[in-house]
Amino acid sequence: MTRKLFYEDCSLSRFTARVASCENAGEIWRVTLDATAFYPEGGGQAADIGTLGNVRVLDTREQGEEVIHFCDAPLEIGAEVEGCIDWAHRFDLMQQHTGEHILSGILNRRFGYQNVGFHVGKDVMEVDFDGPLTPEEVLEVEAEANRVIWENLPMKCWYPTPEELPNVPYRSKRALPWPVRIVQVPGVDSCACCGIHVAATGQVGIIKILSCVKFHQGVRLEMVCGGRAWEYIRGVFDQNKQIQQQLSAKILETADAVRKLGDSLSAEKLRASNLEKQVFGYIADSYVNRADVLHFAENLSGSALRELAEQISRRCTGFAAVFSGTDGQYSYCLAAPGQDLRSMGKEMTAALNGRGGGKPEFQQGSLQATRREIEAYFADK
Repeated sequence: MTRKLFYEDCSLSRFTARVASCENAGEIWRVTLDATAFYPEGGGQAADIGTLGNVRVLDTREQGEEVIHFCDAPLEIGAEVEGCIDWAHRFDLMQQHTGEHILSGILNRRFGYQNVGFHVGKDVMEVDFDGPLTPEEVLEVEAEANRVIWENLPMKCWYPTPEELPNVPYRSKRALPWPVRIVQVPGVDSCACCGIHVAATGQVGIIKILSCVKFHQGVRLEMVCGGRAWEYIRGVFDQNKQIQQQLSAKILETADAVRKLGDSLSAEKLRASNLEKQVFGYIADSYVNRADVLHFAENLSGSALRELAEQISRRCTGFAAVFSGTDGQYSYCLAAPGQDLRSMGKEMTAALNGRGGGKPEFQQGSLQATRREIEAYFADK
C-alpha cells in the first residue's frame, strides 16, 4: 500500500521515499514507493510527471492500493530517492479541476444539471452537462464563477466517517459506498471526487468559457482556467491589437470596424462583378455570328469562366470553348445552348489529359495541356 502524500498536502512538490519495487516493462520501468506525492491519473485529471532522483517519471497510475510510477530508467529497490513534481504541470491541472468544480456546482444549484463528462486536454477543458443553456445563461454562470474566485473561498477536502457520510450532501452520478472523499467549495459545491485541488478558489485565477455547443440532450462547454485562461486572453488581446492597428480603430471597437470593412468589401465585389460582366459582354460581342469559338482568358474564377462561356455561346452560332489558366494547367468551359456537349467533353478530356462533366449544354473541368496542344486539338476538329 502506497502512502498517498498528495491527499495529505496537495501543495507538496518535493518529498523523499523508499523504492518498494522496480520492474522492467520494455522501454520503461514500473516503480512503486512506500509513499508518493505523484498523483495518478483519475477522476478526469491527468497524472503527475516529474523526477525520482535522476530518473524521469513519464506517467503515474493507480493499481489497487499502489501507485505505479512509469520511469525511463530503473531505481534500486530499497534506495531512498527524492521525488520532484513538475509543479507547473500539477498546478495547471489543479486550476482546471477546481474551476470545473466551481462551474459544475453553480449549474447544479441554478438549473439542477449534472456534470456527465469531464476531460482536461492539453489546451482546453471540456465539461458536459445534461441540460441546455442559452448564451445569456452561459455569460451569467461565467460571471458568478469568477465572483467565487474573487471571494477566495477555502477548499475543504476530507473523508467523512461512516456515521457522518449520510448527513453530508454531495453531487455524485451514483450512490457511493464508504469511504467517500468529499471536495467542497463552501456555499458553491460539494462533490465526491478523488482529484486534487488548489487550497482556495483565488488560486484558480480566472475562468473563461470559450464555447457552448449542443451535446446529446445537453451542452458541452469548452473552457480554460488560471494560467491557461491568461495565455488565451493574452493571445486574443495581441490578435485584436493587430486588427486595431490595421483598421485604425479603438481596441474595443474592432468588431464594428470589421463589419464596416466587410460591408465595403461586399459592395466592391458586387461592383467588380458587374464590371466583369460588362467586359465579358464586349468580348462576347466580338464573336457575334461566328461559328465555333475558341477563347483564352487570364485568371478567371470558375464562376467567371462559366459566365464568359455562356455570354459567348449566346452570340455565336456554334459552341464556345473558353480556357483560363497557365500553360500546362487550364480550366475550361464548353457551352452551346440547345446542344449536347457530353461526348465532345469526354473526347477532349481524354485527348488532353483532363477531367470534367456537367449538363448536356454545358461542360466544365480542367486540363493538363499547353495552349498550343489545345489549339491543335480544336484545329483538327
